[in-house]
Amino acid sequence: MSEKVTKSESEWREQLDADQYAVCRQSATERPFSGRYADSKEPGVYRCVCCGNELFRSDEKFDSGTGWPSFSAPASDAALESVSDSSHGMLRTEVRCSRCEAHLGHVFPDGPAPTGQRYCINSVALDLDAAPENDAPE
Repeated sequence: MSEKVTKSESEWREQLDADQYAVCRQSATERPFSGRYADSKEPGVYRCVCCGNELFRSDEKFDSGTGWPSFSAPASDAALESVSDSSHGMLRTEVRCSRCEAHLGHVFPDGPAPTGQRYCINSVALDLDAAPENDAPE
């Protein structure tokens, strides 16, 4: 993992659009089925929209039916940080980018084998680094 990325709130506001800022820096959630990656099957690497940290790979993405991109595992053990979240009267585990602490979404214990995890992530927090066509699985 690269060095931590720290910016002022004004620097984040300059870099991110309003939706990205609300989700990544203020822990908002995009509406289900509204994100550009909810149904994407395109191969590649999903990176943090704030700092470019590699978060997830497309081969771990699955259709959870929830309306948000869902992954069964992060790209590496060091990619994410977990934080207890008791907002909205629920106890959940929030996941953040380990490099810049951007809010990404939440992880739930109802995903597919072999991990049993469902990383439910806001599309607006992600940037897909698409695999070149000759590297795409057939």
